[in-house]
Amino acid sequence: MKPEFIAEFCGTALLLALVVGSGIMGDRLAVGSDALALLANSLATGAGLYVLILTLGPVSGAQFNPAVSALLAWRGAQTWSIAGGYVVAQFSGAVAGVLLAHAMFAEELLQVSTHVRAGPAQWLSELVATGGLLGVIVLCLRHQPAALPQAVGLYIMAAYWFTASTSFANPAVTVARALTDTFAGIAPASVPGFIGAQVLVVVVVGLFFKVRAGRRS
Repeated sequence: MKPEFIAEFCGTALLLALVVGSGIMGDRLAVGSDALALLANSLATGAGLYVLILTLGPVSGAQFNPAVSALLAWRGAQTWSIAGGYVVAQFSGAVAGVLLAHAMFAEELLQVSTHVRAGPAQWLSELVATGGLLGVIVLCLRHQPAALPQAVGLYIMAAYWFTASTSFANPAVTVARALTDTFAGIAPASVPGFIGAQVLVVVVVGLFFKVRAGRRS
């Protein structure tokens, strides 16, 4: 297996372990305060994401997100075959990360979330969260590539708070979080709406850059 695929699998697995594990720990220690639990969850996720991008970026680009991989392939930054391998690694890694978090906290390994996240406000939040993330990545790669790890980590940390959905912004993360009935979970029935919003943003952003490239040529 290619080193970059292994990096994407491991990075996405650790990302989900961060999201779910910090959610469990925060929820247990917050004594009923959702605000305190979310604060712990967002801080751990943002900090951990920064470290993961910094360390695995040189190997695979540290994409950890099918939306990012698809957009970069659409823009010609990588081949579709590479993007496809990344997506498989990301989805399988995300599921493995949820199971790892459950094991670390002595939770039942196989779960199905009952946390409903549905409705226009949630879908709009995912449109904003995903669009913002893709914008941060594209603009950082173009103008300040060295700042990408901290920019993505800080954006996700902030988006936990300014979006009603707490910023999933990632199809692999969305699917995997349906497999945990803990603080970070999302009910399976809510998954299609989130992924639909995320895919729509990829299409819109991809078309935008395609039109711009056509005007320049």
